[in-house]
Amino acid sequence: MGEPSQPPADGLRAGSGIEASDPETSAAEAAWIEVIRKMDEVYSDLIRYEVDLEQKNAALEHAQQFIGSVMASMSDILVVCDQKGRILQVNPALLSLTEFTFDDLFNQPLTALLAEEDAQVFRPGGIVSEHEARLKSKSGGYTDLVAMNCSPRLERQRGMPGMVIVGRPVGELRRAYQGLHDAHLDLKRAQLQLVQAEKMASLGRLVAGVAHELNNPVSFVYSNVYTLSRYREKLVRYIDAVHGGMDHAEREDLREQLKIDQLLKDFDPLIEGTLEGALRITEIVKNLRRLSFVDPTENQKVNIAEVARNAMQWVRRSGKQVIALEDNLPTELLVEGIEGPLHQVFVNLMQNSVDAMKNVPHPKIALSGRRLGLQVLVVMRDNGPGIAAENLSKIFEPFFTTKGVGGGTGLGLWVTWSIIRDHGGKIEVSNSPDGGAAFTIILPAG
Repeated sequence: MGEPSQPPADGLRAGSGIEASDPETSAAEAAWIEVIRKMDEVYSDLIRYEVDLEQKNAALEHAQQFIGSVMASMSDILVVCDQKGRILQVNPALLSLTEFTFDDLFNQPLTALLAEEDAQVFRPGGIVSEHEARLKSKSGGYTDLVAMNCSPRLERQRGMPGMVIVGRPVGELRRAYQGLHDAHLDLKRAQLQLVQAEKMASLGRLVAGVAHELNNPVSFVYSNVYTLSRYREKLVRYIDAVHGGMDHAEREDLREQLKIDQLLKDFDPLIEGTLEGALRITEIVKNLRRLSFVDPTENQKVNIAEVARNAMQWVRRSGKQVIALEDNLPTELLVEGIEGPLHQVFVNLMQNSVDAMKNVPHPKIALSGRRLGLQVLVVMRDNGPGIAAENLSKIFEPFFTTKGVGGGTGLGLWVTWSIIRDHGGKIEVSNSPDGGAAFTIILPAG
């Protein structure tokens, strides 16, 4: 083995034979080192650019897949054209409708899909809100009518390089419209049935009151007729005795025994009472006929004060609770309207107040009203618990109720609001400063 190498002496580089301090040699080495460093930087940049390019390619591929999936999922047809009206892109919905392939349509004019007169409607840069046309099919025929819209296709750098056409078969739209129309009719029928059910429920609440109204006159008519029947028997017996030749003394004894004189005095009040009862029954029936829920064709002058009073009396008699009435209404307060529905308004409002006051020791309803120019204002107040502030704005909404299950349909006040609206008026609700709810009704004056 040779001796270990020794470091160069006297400033000389080993094996070079050239002094290290040679300026030319140092410059050459520095240049090579710089070249190598630059190459490393370039290589690093190339690696980074390659990674960025792969990421962008992946993002572009993802975007293309997303756009492709969206176009494939569209049920409406889609056609994309360039500035000259040549087809650049279509979606599967159009291909399925026309049976063409993408290659059949690519770079073809719109006349490949549309008749000449229809193709002229769509121009690059133009806007078409709706145009109905039939598309050509590969079999040589035409499809069903398609409602198509057109809008410009915009790009930042190229401005308006083309247009986008979308459309939907009219048959599908018509089926959708028909379905919507049928659903609307079903909803109207259901609404009418609910309103009629609420009217019948309102009428049912009055049955007890009507029965009470009829019971009194029927009772004393029946009693009077029964009394008159007994009097008739006595009169027949007495007249038979007179015509049978009974002597005067015996006849007078029979007359006193049968109380003929008192009987004859009773005839007038009995007949008058019977007629009065019959008239009261006739008036009740007349009121029921006037309160029919079949609306007449024209408004009439209605004494709203009398309607409110009658409704209150009926509600009071139909319930078990004793309700005090404070009547501050004038004798006559005329409005333009229909008596039956207006009667139902007050029945609904008063029944609602009665239900709210079931735990009030001394329930009371106060009625007041006056004429204000061309309008009539009627206010009904109760001394119940009032209405919660959060419910004031919802009280007239259909199906809204604060009662428990089975306590009500939530349609009574909505029907009330609807009747007042149909009469050209309005109804408002608030809480009285001294407690209880207050309903204010404003109607056109009669």
